[in-house]
Amino acid sequence: METDLFTLASFIFFTALVGIVSYRITHRAKDTGAQGYFMASGGLSGWFIAGSMMLTNLSVEQLVGLNGDAYAHNLSAMAWECTAALSTIALALFFLPRYLRGGFTTLPQFLEERYDAGTRRIVSALFIIGYTLVVNPSGLYLGAITFNQIFGVDKLFGLSYPATITVLVVASGAIGALYAVFGGLRGVAVSDTINGIGLLIAGLLIPVLGLAALGHGDMYSGLREILDHAPEKLNAIGGKRDSVPFGTLFTGMIFANLFYWCTNQSIVQRTLAAKSLAEGQKGVLISGLLKLLVPLIMLVPGVIAYHLYADRALSRPDLTYPTLVATLLPFWAKGFFVAVLFGTVMSHFNAVLNSTATLVAYDFYKPFRPYAADDDLIRVGKRVSVVIAVLSLLIAPLLIYAPDGIYAVMRRFTGFFNIPIIAVVLMGMFDRTVGARPAKIVLVLHVVIYTLLVFVLNVDTRFGLHFIHLMGILFAAEIALMVALRKRFARAVLYAPTVREHANETPWRYARSMSVLLVALLVTVYLTFSPLGIASSNGPSVMYPFAMAIVWTFAPIVAWTLARRRDNAGASVRASGAARH
Repeated sequence: METDLFTLASFIFFTALVGIVSYRITHRAKDTGAQGYFMASGGLSGWFIAGSMMLTNLSVEQLVGLNGDAYAHNLSAMAWECTAALSTIALALFFLPRYLRGGFTTLPQFLEERYDAGTRRIVSALFIIGYTLVVNPSGLYLGAITFNQIFGVDKLFGLSYPATITVLVVASGAIGALYAVFGGLRGVAVSDTINGIGLLIAGLLIPVLGLAALGHGDMYSGLREILDHAPEKLNAIGGKRDSVPFGTLFTGMIFANLFYWCTNQSIVQRTLAAKSLAEGQKGVLISGLLKLLVPLIMLVPGVIAYHLYADRALSRPDLTYPTLVATLLPFWAKGFFVAVLFGTVMSHFNAVLNSTATLVAYDFYKPFRPYAADDDLIRVGKRVSVVIAVLSLLIAPLLIYAPDGIYAVMRRFTGFFNIPIIAVVLMGMFDRTVGARPAKIVLVLHVVIYTLLVFVLNVDTRFGLHFIHLMGILFAAEIALMVALRKRFARAVLYAPTVREHANETPWRYARSMSVLLVALLVTVYLTFSPLGIASSNGPSVMYPFAMAIVWTFAPIVAWTLARRRDNAGASVRASGAARH
């Protein structure tokens, strides 16, 4: 009883501390009006952008889902996370400068400028439906099963398992909604960053304790255990029967990640609120760097669990991480850890709620009420947040019946809208002639075809065509369809981007060098977690150090060359400006 009271008291203390610090920082900023509520007055710094992007992305769904996948398979699922580093480079160097130059508040706003208002509303509706039915409920559900596994809430109060999950979903969702409703984007970003620091500390604690437990107090012995016994569990090069075959990295995975990091409203909204292009690029690329820590925090513990519970297999993969936390953490750390997990659930939930409210306010309400006052927009945003929160709370407990682990279910359902949106955005940016009709056809047709192929015909299980490969095929087909229709449904006038005033658009000095570093680190991660590296019974091959030497010889040279070119270009611009004066 004393340890439970201490855990509860420390949980309340750390949770309240995040709330107080978030309130003080948000209150000090004095954001006013709709721009302040939805876009933090365009004043987010790089660190807050990085923290908010990471906590919007890395919630309990990744902690539970990825570790469960590693427990059941291997490290191949890290592709969803680590290859995202490439997409953050694309966002920083290509998409973000265009978004800030256009002064956009939502991604669908760009689609209206490029195509028409109908395209904007279709995409916005797809976002809202996906957030409400899939993204938010899954985060709440996974948070609930984690809390229950750690505290044993069902046994403590004598509730049934479904009833316990429902109670925990409602409790965490209700508190998380308060941040979104009353704090606005800045409140969300600040709380995300604080919780992100806690997640990094707590997340690294689990593999450390797990290795120590596996080695009976000796971390090195625990490490030798996972390296020497079943090293194939450390393989990130997925085969045909793994959850993420390696070949999918070069087909649908590319476009799924481009969608998520470069066009997904809940992610890009933070970058659209950057105080400058340099701060936005800094935040985005720091996010890419943090994504490369994912194997250590969100997959290696699943491999440790595979060895630790070898004599008593878990009933469901989704129980892997909660069981590790309940088994490994000392009582004095549980309160802090649960506060961090609770914070990640709230951060993920309130971030998506804020983005949903922004979409409804700017993409649906404002077009029909163009002269609506800021107070009206904020009021609509708050009401939408409440409605979406309630719907998500009703759906979340139903995910208890997902048979294969919630992470796999989520990835399948995001296929409804991720591929057509990125296809329409890329076509709109690279082609100035195609009109709105082809874009609308692709958006609607994809939903129908994807439903038939994946959920009716089950082509992935019946014919062995992985759904990620299917995403890549559909992307190519949809681009080809738009190209075929562009002459018949061409714009009357070639598209020319509108340039609106924004903050300083000078790029971050180290953006390109940082991008090279991210690519080198990504290659390093895959070389390490492969049969060339540690995923081999014979240990790293002779080719491993040779390949690493090549990577880290060329990466600094390329980074230095790009930095010199940028400095020389800047000097030329300054010299020409001085000559004119």
